[in-house]
Amino acid sequence: MVAPTPIQISVAALVRDGLVLLAHRHPSRRWYPDCWDLVGGHVEPGELPHQAVSRECLEELRVHIHDPVRIEMTITDPNLDLHAFVVTRWDGEPVNAEPDEHDDLQWFRPSDLGDLKLAHPTGLASLLNAVQVATE
Repeated sequence: MVAPTPIQISVAALVRDGLVLLAHRHPSRRWYPDCWDLVGGHVEPGELPHQAVSRECLEELRVHIHDPVRIEMTITDPNLDLHAFVVTRWDGEPVNAEPDEHDDLQWFRPSDLGDLKLAHPTGLASLLNAVQVATE
């Protein structure tokens, strides 16, 4: 039997003033409900991961991102092929433009992330490192 092809996902860590923006996934979501996660979603057919993360940030946050920087992020879900990016420049102020997907947006200090229920807690070290590098 052939294993299913993992779903490609692109996510962004928006970083400003040493804080990272996370979205709280709505409790009614089928996958990873009621937890904090980076903004993002599926890579569409014919789309590159950096294009997907730009589109997702526009759809979910109403911001135009600039120069997303790829970071390595390890997760344990074998059904996902995760492409993670750090973003430090964008046009617009992030808003929750997809309230059916997310019921909250918040800026967090890196020191607060370990206390949160995260969608992918195994990616926390990678996220913390990315935030630190982005603020240097």
